[in-house]
Amino acid sequence: MTLHVVLASHNAHKVAEFQRILARDVTGIIIEAFDGPEPVEDGASFDENALIKARAAAAHTGRVALADDSGISVDIMGGAPGIFSARWSGTREDAANRRLLLAQLADIDDPNRAARFHCAIAIVDPVSGTENVARGEWPGRVAHAESGENGFGYDSIFIPEGLSVSSAELAPEHKNEISHRARAFQAAVPLLQAL
Repeated sequence: MTLHVVLASHNAHKVAEFQRILARDVTGIIIEAFDGPEPVEDGASFDENALIKARAAAAHTGRVALADDSGISVDIMGGAPGIFSARWSGTREDAANRRLLLAQLADIDDPNRAARFHCAIAIVDPVSGTENVARGEWPGRVAHAESGENGFGYDSIFIPEGLSVSSAELAPEHKNEISHRARAFQAAVPLLQAL
């Protein structure tokens, strides 16, 4: 039996990334894009915002919904941008968000540029009322300049722990094996399979 799941995101990059991760890890589940209204993400955590989006998509479609909320947290900045990552510069423009973060860290040396990507994936089943959240974290540091053409968001300024290149320089297949989203999705797979 095939389970059709709606991904509560209008971000085409996220939809494609989820579909690639899913194709590698799971059979019998098809992820489809969501074309409904975007709810106000006014939660105080990645978990809360993911649940807000998944609940809205499940209510709109009547189907099992997935939603992720993710972002980058920089240790020396007290965990910022955190849940505000997508609009850190006051816009939803990835390039503007990266430029602002790099400017804020301009005088900070490598030992103090530790950061991590966070991902919370909420799964909401409107029929049973079941709600779950799976989490993933990807440690690394913020680079001094952008590099790489792959990825989106902060990928071109994030150097994963143990690597010397940005996540935007990784092949998509490699990133999909080790990223915060891949780690959260691995934790979400048993929850999806139980549906």
